[in-house]
Amino acid sequence: MADARVEQLAGILVEHSLTVHEGSLIALSFDAEAAPLALACYRRLIQKGAEAIIHTNMPGFAYTYFKHATPEQLRRIPFIRTYEAKQIDGSISIGAQYNTRELSSIDPQKIALRSKVIKPISDIILKKDNWVLCEYPTHALAQEADLSLEEFEDFVYAACIRDWKREEAFQQKLKAILDRGKTMRIIGENTDLAFSIAGRKGILCCGHRNMPDGEVFLAPVENSAEGFIHFTYPAIFRGREVENVRLKFHKGKVIEASATKNEGFLKEMLATDPGASFLGECGIGTNFSITRHIKNILFDEKIGGTVHLALGMAYKQGGGKNESALHWDMIKDLRNGGKILVDGKVIQENGRFVI
Repeated sequence: MADARVEQLAGILVEHSLTVHEGSLIALSFDAEAAPLALACYRRLIQKGAEAIIHTNMPGFAYTYFKHATPEQLRRIPFIRTYEAKQIDGSISIGAQYNTRELSSIDPQKIALRSKVIKPISDIILKKDNWVLCEYPTHALAQEADLSLEEFEDFVYAACIRDWKREEAFQQKLKAILDRGKTMRIIGENTDLAFSIAGRKGILCCGHRNMPDGEVFLAPVENSAEGFIHFTYPAIFRGREVENVRLKFHKGKVIEASATKNEGFLKEMLATDPGASFLGECGIGTNFSITRHIKNILFDEKIGGTVHLALGMAYKQGGGKNESALHWDMIKDLRNGGKILVDGKVIQENGRFVI
């Protein structure tokens, strides 16, 4: 029997997350195991009179490409995908990982090089501001979360099927504080980091671009970060798990970086380009239906009571200027003794908002 929650989620993605009209051209990309959700989205798109371009990602193809591609192939611009990005009106991307470690043995420099080449395509799609990323529950993701598939399905749907209008009303209150603010300070275990947010605007995340969603983020002023931070959870990026990441900042730049696992990978990513060692984002999690870390950034960065920082690229909507092919989110849990202060006033303590 089909899970009714699949249809509910498809409705949110097509009716809430995206703007779809008759004649809209929508790119629908999905990993193979997400076919039930993708099909439900496709049906709704067709019913609304839209057209869809379908991309199905099969297990093993990314690994085969990165293992065998020559430097010339990695540098080759995918002209057809570039053309498509310019033509589409919006996009739905549904992840459903079959093997979360598929790229672990791939040279990270090859992945970084390809990221630089395809970044202009991502920029085109981002500027349209009509896209959504979603994650579909799979056995691989359930294993990463130390849950059964049934438990993980319950976790995913609880995080996604929410009253997003109510969430937006709360986020507006938080945004108003950030928009007026000049400085932000994060205090916690082995953490005391401050930076300027003057002139930057908070961006609401209430179900339009990520699913699940639930954060308000902004871009710190690029040269302002001072202090240090120890991230609570492993920073997972491109199949690599980096544990106990500690960063020290001066004049906005990472001047010291260490980790107890995969430190070399951390430092390689920081050297991706000049902007990779500066902050592109600070996000405050607001989804209290997500209560635990599951090694999946789409969920983990939204945990109510946490804050996350992204090294590298800044989204431009709120005034961010940092340019980089890297965008790597790392999470600090503040639910046990942590604080967030704006202009010296506590707005969150022990993971609970006081606004």
